Order: sequence, then structure tokens, then C-alpha cells
Amino acid sequence: MSEKRRDNKNRILHTGESQRQDGRYVYKYIDALGKTQFVYSWKLVSTDRIPAGKRNDLSLREKEKEIQKDIDDGIDTIGKKMTVCELYQKQIRTHGNVKSSTIEGRKRLLRFLAEDKIGGYTIDAVKLSDAKEWAIRMKEKGVAYQTINNDKRSMKAAFYVAIQDDCIRKNPFDFNLSTVIENDTEKKQPLTPKQEEKLLDFFKNDTFYRKYYDEIVILLGTGLRISEFCGLTKKDIDFENKRINVDHQLLYKPPKTYYIEETKTASGIRHIPMSETVLNAFQNVIAKHPVSTAYKVDGYTEFLFVGNTGKPLINYHYETVLRHAVNKYNKQHSDEEALFNITPHTLRHTFCTNMANAGMNPKALQYIMGHASITMTMNYYAHATFESVQKEFSRFIP
Repeated sequence: MSEKRRDNKNRILHTGESQRQDGRYVYKYIDALGKTQFVYSWKLVSTDRIPAGKRNDLSLREKEKEIQKDIDDGIDTIGKKMTVCELYQKQIRTHGNVKSSTIEGRKRLLRFLAEDKIGGYTIDAVKLSDAKEWAIRMKEKGVAYQTINNDKRSMKAAFYVAIQDDCIRKNPFDFNLSTVIENDTEKKQPLTPKQEEKLLDFFKNDTFYRKYYDEIVILLGTGLRISEFCGLTKKDIDFENKRINVDHQLLYKPPKTYYIEETKTASGIRHIPMSETVLNAFQNVIAKHPVSTAYKVDGYTEFLFVGNTGKPLINYHYETVLRHAVNKYNKQHSDEEALFNITPHTLRHTFCTNMANAGMNPKALQYIMGHASITMTMNYYAHATFESVQKEFSRFIP
């Protein structure tokens, strides 16, 4: 019968255990993939002392217990040691068919992870408290709540893949962000009928901003996303059938790159009916600025909304126009009559709210807005006024 192996303290070593000449303990095992692996520790058991100058660590037998549990559960003992950055890179490699804006967002998040200490953590070491502290650090850096929430959702998806791949057991990013940091996102606010009237009146009569009047009428009367609006070409306007064809959007990447993408979602491909007011506004736009084939973007030409250089106008241009117009309006009026900060999305939000208050069928409104989910559309019905509720109430109860 062979003699049991012992360490330098005459303790019997278990199968797979050994001790090197420098005193360090080694455990040799076969992982879930059938590969030989090694782990090391300066301690055999937890009560052993660490040699002077050596970093404290779990004892070899504590590590053995973790390894055995991982093997029993089918955990990939190598995969769980990839870093958070490596996990996210793996996640985005397997989801490559995305839009340019998504690619830029992924680059930003990967940069944030690399700059933060959590990016270097092995995924098996990330605890719920680590993920929450990451969110707090992002907030302290000035990152917006909604951006942090979107990033947290991306990390939750990445860690879910790690769970499916048997690298870890729990998802540390599975928590409600609002329980950790305050949701200070300003709620989207539609224009009231009175505010809408004031805005249109200002654009119609102001000596400088009147040139944008028709654009404001179109945005308020169609609910178009500003990127869809900027991408409209002459052939997208069907005057005979009074409808707008929406199947693309115009985007811009600084410093000088225009590009065309599909609509935000598949539901974004749609036809939007035109009222007489909107139809007349489009006719005015074409009459004032004859379209040109001189400038092309990814095969698209004859853009309706162009600047003095003939290049298409982009979302930033209209954001600036609205901000300066509102500032000018507010300087001319009392605080009681002042308008809040209005963006192109405010006009889309106002259109949807107006249609909801008018009682438009939710599924019809979902189609016009290009919403992927009816839930998003239904949220606009929450802006119903007492007058609209009273009118709807009277339909059922005289």
C-alpha cells in the first residue's frame, strides 16, 4: 500500500493536492470541459498563516470546495474568470447586426467600463453591491439617469449570457436602478392647445423665424421623428393620396458625415395621412426651396429641408432653432406666458397627445407614430385632460 503524501507540517494531502518546494500548495483538477487546471494557495486550510510578504487569499481547500461546487453545477471555471470588459466585448461580438447609433453607444459603454474599476473585475467576483456602486459612480460623473439605465440593461443582458454559458450563477445587474439613484429625468411634456397656438403664431409672424413656420406646422401635424422629417425627399410626399411615405431616416456623424438608416424600428416603416394644413405646408416648402439633385446621401437625393449650402438640415439645426425661438418669445412676454424648453420631440409628443385626447383608436395611433409597442402609445393617453375625459365619459353616460 502506497504511503500517503504529506505537506511540510506532516499533514496528509488529499487527491490532487501537492506542495511545492517553496511551500506553496497546488490543487490539480479536471474542469467541466475536460481540461486540466491548477489553483494555488499559500495556505492548506483557513487557519494556516500566510508567509511574510505574501498576499492573503483563500486556503487551497476552500478553493477546492468552490471548484467542486462549480463542477457539480456545470460552471465553466475558466469562463468565469473573464473580466467584465471581456464579457461585454463577447456579448457585442455575437450581436453584430445593429445600427450605427448602437455601435457608437457600445463604444461609449466599453470605454466607460475600461475607465472604471469594475471593468477589470472577473465576472464571478462582481456582486450586487459592486453593480450598484458602479451606477452611483456613473451618476457622480454626470451621466444621465436614462443613459445609466440603458447601460445597466446592456450589462444585465451580458451577464445573462454568462449565466446561460454556465460561467456564473447570479446576475449582479438584476436590480431596479431607481432604488439606487434618483430618477431625475424630466418627464416629457406636451404643449397645451394654448401653448401650441402661441408657438405657431410666433413662428408665423416673427420677421426672422417665419421662414420655419411650415416646418413647425408639419412636425406638429404629423408626429414625425426629427430624423425621419430631415430625411424626407420629394418622392416621399404623395400629394395625390395625401400621405407621407416613411421608410428611412437621415442621421449625421460629426464632423461631416451624413448617412441614411432604416427607421428606428420595423414599425417605423409606414404611411402618414396628411391634413390639408400639412399638405399646404409641404407645397409651400417645395415652392420656396425647389429641390435639387446636386446633393446625394447613400443614393437619396431631392431632400426637402436643406440649408443655404444645399445640404440637408439635421436634428441639431431644428433643436437650435426651437431653443432660440423660445428664448426670443419669452423675452417678449411675461413669465406667466413663457414657454418651456421645446425640442423637436416635444412637437411629436404634442401631436400624439392631441390624437389620443381626440379619441383616436390606439392601434391606429400606434401605426402613425411608428411605435414598436402599443404600451408606448398607451402612455400618451395618460396625458388626457379633464375636458377630453368628460367628452369621452358623456359618450357612455348621458
